[in-house]
Amino acid sequence: MKLTPLNTLLATTLALTALAGTVQAKGRLVIYCSATNAMCEEEAKVFGEKYDVKTSFIRNGSGSTLAKVDAEKKNPQADVWYGGTLDPQSQAGEMDLLEPYASPNLEQIMPQFRDPAKRKGNYSSAVYIGILGFGVNTDRLKEKNLPEPKCWKDLTNPIYKGEIQIADPQSSGTAYTALATFAQLWGEEAAFDYLKQLNGNISQYTKSGIAPARNAARGETTIGIGFLHDYSLEKEKGAPLRLISPCEGSGYEIGGISILKNARNMENAKLFVDWALSKEAQELSWKKGQSYQILTNTTAETSPNSLKLDQLKLIDYDMDTYGASDMRKKLITKWVNDVKMGH
Repeated sequence: MKLTPLNTLLATTLALTALAGTVQAKGRLVIYCSATNAMCEEEAKVFGEKYDVKTSFIRNGSGSTLAKVDAEKKNPQADVWYGGTLDPQSQAGEMDLLEPYASPNLEQIMPQFRDPAKRKGNYSSAVYIGILGFGVNTDRLKEKNLPEPKCWKDLTNPIYKGEIQIADPQSSGTAYTALATFAQLWGEEAAFDYLKQLNGNISQYTKSGIAPARNAARGETTIGIGFLHDYSLEKEKGAPLRLISPCEGSGYEIGGISILKNARNMENAKLFVDWALSKEAQELSWKKGQSYQILTNTTAETSPNSLKLDQLKLIDYDMDTYGASDMRKKLITKWVNDVKMGH
C-alpha cells in the first residue's frame, strides 16, 4: 500500500493510541499524604517508576485530610491515604470511609501493629512509629539563661513564657496525640489543668505538627512539642537541638496507610499499600525521604538517626479508646473551649 500523508497520519495515530493504551493500562494513583513533603514525594515517585503508574499526591495534615475524605465520600478524589497519625485514619474506618485490605506484606510487620485501627479487619495498616516529646534549641536556651526541661511538667514553669510551640489539635494529628497522651498519663481532668497551665507559655499554636520543629530549629522558639523524628531531621541538618523523651513517659503515633472506599484506582491503591509496607519503601523513607521514624517492617533497616524503641519510656497507648471519633471530638472540643479560648 502506498503511504499517502493521510495513511501515514492514520498509522501514526493508531501506533500512538496503542502506545497510550499500554501506558494507560497501568493507570493512575492519587495519594492524600500526611507524612512530610520529602517522604510523600520520594515514595510516590519511586512507586510510580517501579510500577509504571502515573502517581500524584496532595500533602495535608491528618485532621484536615479526614475532613476532606469525609466531604468527598460520594465522589472520592483520591485513592489512598498515606502517613500521618493513625487516629484520624482509625476514625475514617469507623465512619465507613475506608476499604479493608490485608496486604500479603503484613506478615513482615511487627505483630502488634498488623491491624492497629479501632475497627478490625485491616481498614488501616501501620508504616512507622513516631515518639512524642520535645526538642530544645540549646543556643536560645543559653542566650535566655533558661534551665533545660526534662519532663512534661517542667514546661508549665512560668520562666518558659512565650518560649514553647505546639500544633493546634483541630488541624494536627500530632497535637491530638499529645492531648490523648496527657489524658492517659494523668487522667482527663488533670490533663486539662496541665494544658491550661501550659497555655500560658505557648507563643503559637501552629497549623501543622512539623512547624514547631522547624521554628525551634531556626531559633524562633526555644521549645517545640511534637514527634521527635521531626527534630532528628532538623538536628541532622545542623540545628542546635536536643531531643527530650520526657521523664514521665510519653505517647507515640502509628503512621497509617488506608485505601479510600470506592477509590477509582483500587488495584493500584492495593499495590501502593503493599509497597508502603515493604522493606524497600520503609528504608527509602529515611535513605531518601528524610523521615526518621521507627519502622514497622521487621526486615527493614532503621536509620541511625532514629530512636530505639527498647530505650524509651512509653505509655501503653490505648488506640481503641483514643482512636475513636467520639473521643477525638470530645477532647478537641474541650481543648478549644477550655484552653484555646483563653489564649
